[in-house]
Amino acid sequence: MEVEIREFNKEWAADFAALNYEWIERFFSVEKHDREILDDPQTYVIAPSGQIFMAVCNGVAAGAVSVISAGESVFELTKMAVSPEFQGKGIANYLMIASINFAREKHAKMIFLESHRKLQPALALYRKFGFVEVPTDPNSEYARADIRMELAIGDDNM
Repeated sequence: MEVEIREFNKEWAADFAALNYEWIERFFSVEKHDREILDDPQTYVIAPSGQIFMAVCNGVAAGAVSVISAGESVFELTKMAVSPEFQGKGIANYLMIASINFAREKHAKMIFLESHRKLQPALALYRKFGFVEVPTDPNSEYARADIRMELAIGDDNM
């Protein structure tokens, strides 16, 4: 199976939203900030110097992730999703590499993410790529977030 990582364009907007709504609704409740990002990725991700990466297999959107600028030299990794039919095939690894490389190209010093402890496969993936747990943000935009992880990056590692 060939996996292509493509940068976001409007033709992928519905797939980006569908992939993420599927897993959020399966495990949690959709929150206001989810809707903002998924329903208007141009405004909430792309315009503020972020990017969305789509994993495409044989023309089908298999996965997605967004990297959002969160201030000077800091990016947030969010909205990582892989379609259930494509899980276990390494697609999340491709999405992680694209995200980290994007942040590095933007001269980021750090990437953070917020997640939930019941998403153990996701947390294992983040740890594999060097993310470490840090104290949670009391001002998080997600009620479901009970873990925050960070990855210090620079031009010289990975």
